[in-house]
Amino acid sequence: MFTGIIEEIGEVLSLQPTRGGGARLRIGCHIVLEGTKVGDSIAVDGVCLTVTDLAPESFTVELQPVTLRRSALGTLRPGDGVNLERALAVGGRFGGHYVQGHVDAVGRVVTLYRDGPALVVRVAAPPEVMRYVVERGFIAVDGASLTVQRRWPGEFEVSLVSYTQAHITLPRKKPGAPVNLEVDIVAKYVEQFLRAGTASGLSTEILERAGITTDEVGGSL
Repeated sequence: MFTGIIEEIGEVLSLQPTRGGGARLRIGCHIVLEGTKVGDSIAVDGVCLTVTDLAPESFTVELQPVTLRRSALGTLRPGDGVNLERALAVGGRFGGHYVQGHVDAVGRVVTLYRDGPALVVRVAAPPEVMRYVVERGFIAVDGASLTVQRRWPGEFEVSLVSYTQAHITLPRKKPGAPVNLEVDIVAKYVEQFLRAGTASGLSTEILERAGITTDEVGGSL
């Protein structure tokens, strides 16, 4: 599991196709190599991947065909920056939100604009993502835990403070660039419990008494 707090921006050194439709990705970095060994998990732009090889200033991961289909990793080129985060250690400080490293869909950057010192980024997302997106809620964009500032049908905005701007890749993106999106897993669990009806012992009335509306878990179910 991850927290969405990016530790380092790595550099893509190579992306080579492998037999069977997969690929081998090598990334140059420093911070995330500390304490890392072969077999450990590192989130690369929000995708949980297993380290298959280590070098003094880089690591290698293997990309399955399904990973290439469900994420934007296949569009990477040598020299591109990628967000990196090691898996959360037991007892480690939890600073973001629950991020699994399982990408739900690929979105697209619509526009970037300034709001004082903040950088606001608008992202287009498919319906299967937008149903879980709520204002002031969490979403992982290329693995970075961000707060939704506003939402519309098919789009949402996030606002990046100065520190975040310097430590993730999103400010480098151009309109039209793909981004990996992962919604808050809590919303998915709540939706499944509601769909199970009385068998789960959970209902919209119970949620509303707890202060949670159906709008917050993907609309009317």
